[in-house]
Order: sequence, then C-alpha cells, then structure tokens
Amino acid sequence: MAQCVSRVQLSVICRRLLDRDVGSKSDPLCVLLLDVGGRWAELDRTERIKNCQDPEFSKKLLVDYYFEKVQKLKFAVYDIDNKSAELSDDDFLGAVECTLGQIVSSSVFTRPLELKDGKPAGKGTITITAEEIKDTRVVSLEIQARNLDKKDFLGKSDPFLELYKQSDAGTWQLVYRSEVIKNNLSPCWRRFSVPLQAFCGGDLNKPIKVQCSDHDSDGSHDLIGVFETNLAQLQRAVDGCPVEFECIHPEKKQKKKSYKNSGIVSIKSCKIETDYSFLDYVMGGCQINFTVGIDFTGSNGDPSSPDSLHYISPDGINEYLIAIWSVGSVVQDYDTDKLFPAFGFGAQVPPSWQVSHEFALNFNPNNPYCQGVQGIVDAYRHVLPQIRLYGPTNFSPIINHVAGFAAHSAQQRTAAQYFVLLIITDGEITDLDQTRQAIVNASKLPMSIIIVGVGEADFKAMEFLDGDNGVLKSLTGEPAARDIVQFVPFRQFRNAPREALSQVVLAEVPKQLVSYYKLQGWPPVKLPEIKKI
Repeated sequence: MAQCVSRVQLSVICRRLLDRDVGSKSDPLCVLLLDVGGRWAELDRTERIKNCQDPEFSKKLLVDYYFEKVQKLKFAVYDIDNKSAELSDDDFLGAVECTLGQIVSSSVFTRPLELKDGKPAGKGTITITAEEIKDTRVVSLEIQARNLDKKDFLGKSDPFLELYKQSDAGTWQLVYRSEVIKNNLSPCWRRFSVPLQAFCGGDLNKPIKVQCSDHDSDGSHDLIGVFETNLAQLQRAVDGCPVEFECIHPEKKQKKKSYKNSGIVSIKSCKIETDYSFLDYVMGGCQINFTVGIDFTGSNGDPSSPDSLHYISPDGINEYLIAIWSVGSVVQDYDTDKLFPAFGFGAQVPPSWQVSHEFALNFNPNNPYCQGVQGIVDAYRHVLPQIRLYGPTNFSPIINHVAGFAAHSAQQRTAAQYFVLLIITDGEITDLDQTRQAIVNASKLPMSIIIVGVGEADFKAMEFLDGDNGVLKSLTGEPAARDIVQFVPFRQFRNAPREALSQVVLAEVPKQLVSYYKLQGWPPVKLPEIKKI
C-alpha cells in the first residue's frame, strides 16, 4: 500500500562518548533500529572506530523513507571489544529515539545520548544528518525536424520519435517515445524530460539511437530514418544554436548512390536539469503547516448519545479523534513550531449562538493555534459540551481561510511553506458549488486538502471532489490546476491498525507538494549539493 518515497542515507557523528575501556578509549559502533510493531529490529550499523570518544562514522546508515508513516528509529551506540556481531556482551554507551520525519525535516539533528534508565550518558551527544540517495537530474530536450520523407500515399507523413540507449550487452533499450504529429514533414515535438539515470545511466558518452518513423494506426509504422549520438554531443545544443543530424534510412542508402538523407533532425536545446524531490524540499527548509476543520453539524447526532459520531467512548476516543491523531502524528514532525490552527464549522457558538462555519476550537479567533496534536484533541474535548450542533455543512469558508494563508505564502515566491488542511466530516455537504470553486482556486496555491468521512453516509459528493475520476471543474468549467484533494471513508479503516489511515490519506501529499513547486519553477530554499558528472 505505502510507496517508498526514496532511500535515505544517515550520517552519524558522536561527541564526548562515555569511556568504558580501562587503559584506552572506547571502540564505538552505532546501530540503527526500527520500531516494528513495538519491537526494535536492526536495520543497519556503522563500522567500529578504535579508541575514539568523538567518532565520525564513514559508513552511512540506509533506510527506506515513507512520508505517510511515523517511522520510529533508535540509534544505539556500543563499545565493541570483541569480534562477535552480538551486542548483548558489549558495553552500552547510550541511545536516542526519534522519528525519521524529525531527522529529514531538520538540517542537523543533535540530541543528548541517554542510558537505559533514561539518565544522560555523561555529556555524550549524537548528531544525525540525512541525505537522499537519488540522482534527481533529468535530461530536457526540444527536438524538431525538416524535409522528412513523405511516407503516406494520400498525405504527408505522421512522424514520431523514439530514443534508445545502448545496454551493456549492446542491445537497444527504449527510453522515450514522442507524440505523433499528423501530416507534417517539418514537425516540432513537445519539450520532454527523461531521468538522467534512465537516459544514459549518467554516462555522457553512452550511445543513444534516435529513430524517426511514420505512424500507422495498424501499428505497422514505417521507418523514416535513424541516427546515433550521445549526450555529450546533444548537450552542445543551446537555445538559438541547434545541433543537427542527418536522418538516414539504411536500406535507401544502400540502394541509391544519389541518396543524401531522409530529412534533418534538429536538437533545439538539451539541458541537464535537477528534478527536485519531496525530500529535497523538506530538507531544504520547507515547513508543512497543518490545519484541522471539524464538522459540528446536527447530522452527527447529539454528542451525549452513544449513537452520535461525536460521542466520546469510555476509553476516550471516537472517529474524529482517531482521524486527528492518525494524520496529525505524521504531519507534526514537519512543522517546527508545532502550533496547529484548529477550527469547527456548522455549530451555533456562544455567546450569540449564531451559526459559524469557521470558529476557532479554542474560541480565540486571534490565536486559533493549538500546541501539538494533543492540543487539538484537548481543544476538541473542551469545546464539545459548549456548542450546539446545527448546520448547514459548508466546506468553502474553511478552505478559503487556509487558502488565504497559502496565497500570502505564495507571494514570497519561495518553497518555504506548504499547507495541509484536514477536514473531518459526516459527509452531508451543502455548499458543493462554492466548495468546487474554492478547491479550483486552492489548486493554484501551495496546499493539499484531506477529507476523512466518518459515519455511514453516502460520500458520493466527497468522491466527486477527489478528482480521481477526472479533473475537478468549477461551476464555470474552470479545471483544477492539479489534483489536491484526497478523500477517505473512515469505515474502511475501522478494524485496521491506526497507522493504516494516515498511510492512505497522506500518500498523495509528497506528489502534490512537488507538483506545485514544479509548476511554479521554484527550487528548494536550500539547494541540495549536486554531484558532478
């Protein structure tokens, strides 16, 4: 279900470790453990460094990274005095527990080491830095052609391109196929990008074959011509100064002495660019701001009745609280101040008892922030007995409220702030047309919307807002710039582990964040170091 966003390598430095050896310094090694269902499982370990209390380990620790999971890690440092891999017979120098989210969202993560009883391990500290293992570069090409051979009896050719790389075994492997341009002997194809790794494995001199063919709807495409090149040659093309190749049909060349070529293919531009990933943005300083909107409409039922969706069971939970915990516990690692605005909608609010569609859960409109996810939970429990559930169910005010913050942030024209709005609702939406417009407007801003449907209602309207079956359009026909809504009915997760809900609702957020900044052409605030070819 969860898609690995990428692999991360962790660098570890320790300072002022305890000295457990008599007559010499400790020989430290660091072990990385992952919490798997409440048990610690070893993922990786560093090398052992002899006689050192301030080790900088050269071996990197590798871990698969998932945004939508809380990945609890433990870094445990041991003094190794024997050759066995077993650690129970080695001196423990201290450990630290944290989440992978905390590490990747900090440029440098430093914590004091602790012993098993929670006491400080002397003055020992551990510093962890994360780096994504991924070549994020892409090859971007603009290609056109002129004077191609006419292949069709009644019209001109319908040309398309195919680019192949040569494998180590010498076979040709397709890396890109262009669109077909109908009835045109001098086509100009759309600009396209191919990951550098896929294009040539990062080798500038690896042979590339470019094949131009005439498209036939029955699949029997006719070859127009072909040529071979490599990325080093293609890179000579810059805007206004193309690199040109003769397109050669091998059989025609053999048969006709007067044959020159079957057209000219012109590389207008070829650039190696960086295709930034979600982790590039997060590690580059992008903060994810989390806001919650809670449905307090009458259709939820009287909170004092066990039938109500707002009824808090004897063990202190309901579906609203589980949804807040599940999503909030993941997102909070990516927000340094841990202050989350939380709002309710659809209730009559004291003292005037007017219906409000965006009231602060803490009743403080000037400062609607709650301290951490626990703060949202406390505010929710506190507000429940003080309001009257009413209606209608209007989503657009709270979407527009968060969109206002996102629009202000977007004016800075940097990838510094992204906004995630979690709406928890029983599904009876009243202002569908205004909500459609609000989502279309928000799709042009740095924000994502997660809707969790609680209860047994028919969620057709919610599924409509989640543009999975086609692009969501406003009433006037304006399409959303990108898909920013993820809807999930809670009932599908009632008997699943609590983390299953967060994994599904948050799985889309990394793609949505990257798609927004890519659309704007904004790099991360702090750029990752680009490795030279």
